[in-house]
Amino acid sequence: MQKNLIMIKITLPDGAVKEFNKGVTGMEIAEGISPRLAKEVLSISVNGDVIDLTRPIYTDSHIKLHKFEDTEGKLAFWHTSAHVLAEAIESLFPGTKFGIGPAIENGFYYDIELPEGRALSENDFKAIDKKMAEICQKNEKIIRKDISKAEALKYFEEKGDEYKIELISELEDGTITLYTQGNFTDLCRGPHLPSTGYIKAIQVLSLAGAYWRGDETRKQLTRVYGISFPKQKMLEEYLLMLEEAKKRDHRKLGKELEIFAFSQKVGMGMALWLPQGTVLRDRLESWLSSELKKRDHEMVKTPHIGHVDLYKTSGHFEKYGKDSFQPIQTPQEGEAFMLKPMNCPHHVEIFKTKQFSYRDLPYRMAEFGTVYRYEQHGELHGLTRVRAFTQDDAHIFCRPDQVKDEFKKIIELIMYVYKVVGFNEYKAQISLRDPEDNTKYIGSDENWAKAEQAIQEAAQEMGLETTVELGEAAFYGPKLDFIIKDALGRNWQLGTIQVDYNLPERFQLEYKGADNETHRPIMLHRAIFGSIERFIAVLIEHTAGKFPLWLTPDQVSLLPISEKFNDYAKKVLDLLKNYDIRGKIDDRNEKIGRKIRDNELKRIPYLLIIGEKEQETNTISVRRQGQGDLGSMSIEGFAEVINNEIKNTFN
Repeated sequence: MQKNLIMIKITLPDGAVKEFNKGVTGMEIAEGISPRLAKEVLSISVNGDVIDLTRPIYTDSHIKLHKFEDTEGKLAFWHTSAHVLAEAIESLFPGTKFGIGPAIENGFYYDIELPEGRALSENDFKAIDKKMAEICQKNEKIIRKDISKAEALKYFEEKGDEYKIELISELEDGTITLYTQGNFTDLCRGPHLPSTGYIKAIQVLSLAGAYWRGDETRKQLTRVYGISFPKQKMLEEYLLMLEEAKKRDHRKLGKELEIFAFSQKVGMGMALWLPQGTVLRDRLESWLSSELKKRDHEMVKTPHIGHVDLYKTSGHFEKYGKDSFQPIQTPQEGEAFMLKPMNCPHHVEIFKTKQFSYRDLPYRMAEFGTVYRYEQHGELHGLTRVRAFTQDDAHIFCRPDQVKDEFKKIIELIMYVYKVVGFNEYKAQISLRDPEDNTKYIGSDENWAKAEQAIQEAAQEMGLETTVELGEAAFYGPKLDFIIKDALGRNWQLGTIQVDYNLPERFQLEYKGADNETHRPIMLHRAIFGSIERFIAVLIEHTAGKFPLWLTPDQVSLLPISEKFNDYAKKVLDLLKNYDIRGKIDDRNEKIGRKIRDNELKRIPYLLIIGEKEQETNTISVRRQGQGDLGSMSIEGFAEVINNEIKNTFN
């Protein structure tokens, strides 16, 4: 006699409810929906937790199935690929010890320590790639196993892997799992693919050094980076993108275009802005300053240091103390200052210099303020990760009823800025409180509800493409982050708008309300560039150094065919300056073809060829980067062309 089966209800993302046998797996659910879906699905979210497709589900649940185009799908795919990499390395180099091997934004890595006397090099990549391909072709089943802490310790003690032993020692008994594929077993929480056969293309990309647990006092391991895809064509396209990315690398172009440099004597992570880079940076700052003034912002300036007590009051000392430069002791006993890690405490002190009423709010102040954080050596990367960087900070002090309007104004400005500089693809992430746990946040429930509603309504009314992340809000308030997509399809987080109840509370900020009582203002933090350094790095790579005409340091280069036309070139340049056109003369004793090639490599938008005909007719021969010869023009006509091109950028 057949036993009665126990059924559970599975709610799909569209709200549809289906019944399945208790213990159903994600793969079985996918097969029940569509055979094609079952071939593409990689992982499943069950009540918000991402798990393996092979794990049983025992209770009524809300689920979402993830494919490779989903972040959660890539996580399982690349996490499994990291294990494939580790299995290949262990097979080729027995006795290797393993640190951690996570999925990252693009691909995966594994930190390893090879047996003594052996070092990994690019010469080993071919053998590793071949072994990984073999493992994938075997379609090894991936098996998850719950294990006690004692058993886990015993297993890795027998292997002699002290890195895994250290990780296990920090875990609670009953929470430890192992994953096995073929002859390789690893400590891991998952999720993973059902088998290695899902991976159709996999390749090692690069090597780097990485201190164990990010601690410079501990052993340096070898970090092996890799990438994988469900189709060979996707790998080929990705490798082409990497080649293009190398050409656009802001560190390479920054040197070639003489934008910035670094000096060991000045200090790691401290950018030196060269004349060309300074023009670029100053133009960005002056343009944004003019836009802020149109929008009723007061520009301020604050010192590069502040008393330690300032940052203790704000909470930044506790948060950034370990990542900041150590306090500066003065001759006065017990007195110490810090290089500022954030501008906001200084701005709060400016707000406190005046008594505000409800009629004075919102009050907006802005500063291009340089801040300092002691990033680890291994984390420094060109301009995108530095120790001294300038934030385009603004802080708006407002009433609760003004939050939405202020948010919309900031969103409008961010969208305008990104349009002008050419960042045409972007999305925004709204980070809200954890609805299950309000204890880790400050501020009243009423204010939080108003702020979260205001952010979501403002984003919707401004037509932003958004995602909502629950539990990702800062402890002091919800926020909205802008992620731009560059010309190579890579995502960069730049702008941010944050609501803050923390600093007004810590510094006891007040304004007098319409009821003649004192009230606490709400503080909005916002940055559009994020940091000037990172913004320019992304802009260099997005444009491949071909900046918008209004922004580029040299808009024109005048190329005399011979030295007898140098005087006419100087006359032309002086006339162009009257039209606010920036340029220089290439008066080297070189052939004109060489001058054209050299100046095009410097990404100068317009090249003006000057010879006998041009001198006799008071004209210039114009060549546009990427378009070729545009013919002969009068100086006034050319100035009109340039100014119209710039004007169209801002319209």
